[in-house]
Amino acid sequence: MACPENKEPNTSSDAGKHTDDEEDNGVTLVEILEEEAQLEEDANAVLGGSDDANCTYRLGYVNRQALYACVTCRQQSGNTQLAGICLACSYHCHDGHELIELYTKRNFCCDCGNSKFPSNKCTLATEKSGVNENNVYNHNFMGKYCTCEKPYPDPEDTNPDEMVQCVMCEDWHHNKHLGKTPPPDSDYSEMICDACMEKHPFLNAYFSLVDSAQTASSCKLENETIDKNLLNSNKATFWPEGWRNRLCRCEKCLAMYEEKKIKYLTDDQDTVEHYEQKGKMACVNRPSSNERLMEALSSLDRIQQVEAITEYQSFAAELKDYLKTFADNKRVVREEDITEFFGRLKERKRRRLDDGPDGMPHFCR
Repeated sequence: MACPENKEPNTSSDAGKHTDDEEDNGVTLVEILEEEAQLEEDANAVLGGSDDANCTYRLGYVNRQALYACVTCRQQSGNTQLAGICLACSYHCHDGHELIELYTKRNFCCDCGNSKFPSNKCTLATEKSGVNENNVYNHNFMGKYCTCEKPYPDPEDTNPDEMVQCVMCEDWHHNKHLGKTPPPDSDYSEMICDACMEKHPFLNAYFSLVDSAQTASSCKLENETIDKNLLNSNKATFWPEGWRNRLCRCEKCLAMYEEKKIKYLTDDQDTVEHYEQKGKMACVNRPSSNERLMEALSSLDRIQQVEAITEYQSFAAELKDYLKTFADNKRVVREEDITEFFGRLKERKRRRLDDGPDGMPHFCR
């Protein structure tokens, strides 16, 4: 087949426009970039700007961080104690282990290498105390969630249900087990489960309490307009954005929060929203993969762009399948794994080019 005639290189504004050839391939460049951007943003949000190179133990009890539980270490040692490790330790100290992704927990200090890991020492921070006494654990660290004590995802569940995290106990609950139909996601920011509402019934008062100015000596919970019947409710509650700012800050209530160990409710940086935003902001000053791709495409002519897009689609599909094997086996993806993946791609491309006519690009064969 004759090599197509090259056209003038496109400007960067043309590079983002899709062509009939792209539509024939089933997806446009814009769609690829949008999906790539969403995946990149979601990944940054989940990690919350967590350090992937240094153990967080030196920071003490971190307000919020990405955490994992190591199933392999617990099984190998026969240790029944619950433990959590930071992002960096999941990469460097528990490579190839089966890990449970815990998303984020508050005020947690990395356990990697302490007395709960007798056969696996931390390689990033060798000097650690035996236990972290202020860490709080729940059945999530054993891979169980909700009041149903099921794993996620549950292979036996024929009707999978979404889960939402309680901002107080930090357990994850199926919508169908909350005892109350959740509103649309856009209508609430945080959820408190029924067990936590039963434990802290005073929170019900804030549903009927009208926002008002507070003096240093006044207490919102002593407001006569509060519906006293609400205080007996123990159903799950769904709260709008900024609801924590309505909590009373009088001396009596602050002392109560301290006694109940729920003072974190008055901390703006405790919210998952703040945690995820921190992750997104950590990458603001770095060029995104979309920007790098668009810059590269802008230097190509139309024929080369179509060829590049076709190759990109093939690459994206292959990478997705490759990463799925890690998810299926509950393994953390290491930098070495990605290097190996790209190494295989380069080798295959080299062999493919060697099979073609000397000096002729693959698409001109």
